[in-house]
Amino acid sequence: MYELIKNLGTWLTSGSQWTGTDGIAHRLAEHLQYSLLATLVAAAIGLPLGLLIGHTGKGAFLAINLASFGRALPTVGLVVLVFLAGGLSMLPVYVALVALAVPAIVTNTYAGMTAVDPDVRDAARGQGMRGHQVLFQVELPLALPLIMTGLRLALIQVVATATIAAYVSFGGLGRYVFDGLAQRDLVQVLGGAVLVAVIAVALDLLLSALQRFLFRHRTA
Repeated sequence: MYELIKNLGTWLTSGSQWTGTDGIAHRLAEHLQYSLLATLVAAAIGLPLGLLIGHTGKGAFLAINLASFGRALPTVGLVVLVFLAGGLSMLPVYVALVALAVPAIVTNTYAGMTAVDPDVRDAARGQGMRGHQVLFQVELPLALPLIMTGLRLALIQVVATATIAAYVSFGGLGRYVFDGLAQRDLVQVLGGAVLVAVIAVALDLLLSALQRFLFRHRTA
């Protein structure tokens, strides 16, 4: 075990391991690109849907059940299915990652909206606010903490799962995991896994700090 940890430390800190198209820096940039783009697309889908059903109270049953269905989909199976339909490209990976991220965003956005006190809504309407004003000036600010939590959960899930890009011969940190398994190189496999875990934790801490800043700024 000590030898394995020592070799892993050498692998992670070697200067040559960080340079070139197969280096950690390049693979890390690829992994972040896949993860952030997929999460942004998922947010563009999930946030409006969650806000709409939370604000109107219509379509909640269908939306939540579709979100649960999306969470239950096997990610690798979805990649293979889209790969067979669309050919070799990053499209299957992005489809799978977006499908993975949307449920967390929808459910947390909806939960945040439904947690808003109905009396607050009624008071806002009583002051003459229109529907969109109630949504953006009252409900959305109050639901923001749970919405941010949903975005954090979605991003961490996507970062952890973006290793599947290597399953269809693309890059990212998953390249180390799949190549290491093929070569029976345990150090490379562990190195890829450790890097994914570190990036996931770092992004979670960053979003958590952003959430605290926004919430403190809003309540100041």
